Amino acid sequence: MAEKRHGAWFGFGFCGFGQALGSGNSHHSVHTPEPLHASDDICQVSAGWSYTALVTRGGRVELSGSVSGAADGCRDVWASEELLVLLRNKGSSSTELQAWVPGSALQGEPVWVRNLVSGAKGQGEDEPSRESRMGTLPLLPCARAYVTPEPPFCQPLAPELRVRQLELGAEHVLLLCATGQVFSWGAGRHGQLGHGTLEAELEPRLLEALQGLRMAKVAAGGWHSVCVSETGDIYIWGWNESGQLALPTRSGTEKKAEREEELNEDGLKEELAVAEVAVADVGAPAHFIAIQPFPALLDLPLGSDAVMASCGSRHTAVVTRTGELYTWGWGKYGQLGHKDSTSLDRPCCVEYFVERQLEVRAVTCGPWNTYVYAMEREKS
Repeated sequence: MAEKRHGAWFGFGFCGFGQALGSGNSHHSVHTPEPLHASDDICQVSAGWSYTALVTRGGRVELSGSVSGAADGCRDVWASEELLVLLRNKGSSSTELQAWVPGSALQGEPVWVRNLVSGAKGQGEDEPSRESRMGTLPLLPCARAYVTPEPPFCQPLAPELRVRQLELGAEHVLLLCATGQVFSWGAGRHGQLGHGTLEAELEPRLLEALQGLRMAKVAAGGWHSVCVSETGDIYIWGWNESGQLALPTRSGTEKKAEREEELNEDGLKEELAVAEVAVADVGAPAHFIAIQPFPALLDLPLGSDAVMASCGSRHTAVVTRTGELYTWGWGKYGQLGHKDSTSLDRPCCVEYFVERQLEVRAVTCGPWNTYVYAMEREKS
């Protein structure tokens, strides 16, 4: 009989509000991955800037950080500074979507409720459920609408889009449809929409640069975007101020990042002056690239194939087919997991998991931190 492998969630990066990041010490950052702790095995993590929501296998959601609280019967969670959204079981054949003010500690009444018809949920042994890996929220199970952090809290989607995945960035949205095509809309001033301009798009617009390529995953960060193709290629675009695109960045970026401690709670304050912007032109050399408005193909070291990506405010994390984790971008709080606070403009393998013979299966980034699910590697 095959030996059962065990998995666990790990966290690293910003924990200035006491977010669940392993030891729970009062320092503001964790520079190397530490195991998370909860009342039961964790199956999902969703991180806002000041707090984190954990979902256990028993369906309990637990909050830590600037807000606290817990609730049972939870199937899925999505955390943001403005809104905490839960999918909770409501009888045997339906699910209730609840939107809470994070500071409510899940007490009293939610600010918005919607009943959804749902099917049975399957889950593999000792690894995150399919729903947690796919990140159902903010996309609703019906795939006809998605959650937004501001009223009316729910936005409809055209049924012809046949949505598989939807991700919210700070000011933009990425949508992956069943055919592997990608759509984007929202603000575009940092090139995060991938249409080659800095203009906003009010409605979902197809990324023509990726037509003919089938994508398997999408990820939206603060102002940058990532797609992973079915063949394991990575396409990345948007803002590159801290090297989050793994493209050449101007010298002194790290010193500039040190000044970013004055950012507001969502990390949304900009210091990008017009004189500092360099928009990448196709075929034109550049000493640095601040904005990449078209999807750019990115090669990982050793020719590794990617299977999953996630984006923080200004950092990027990718899981490879062989279970390695690569991170790059802004690293002030240790969110890259490389035992320091250095920022990087190139993908670098997180050696913690390699050294411990752990196979990374999933990654999800908060704005300034990173959470990883990893399992023991099979004995050869």
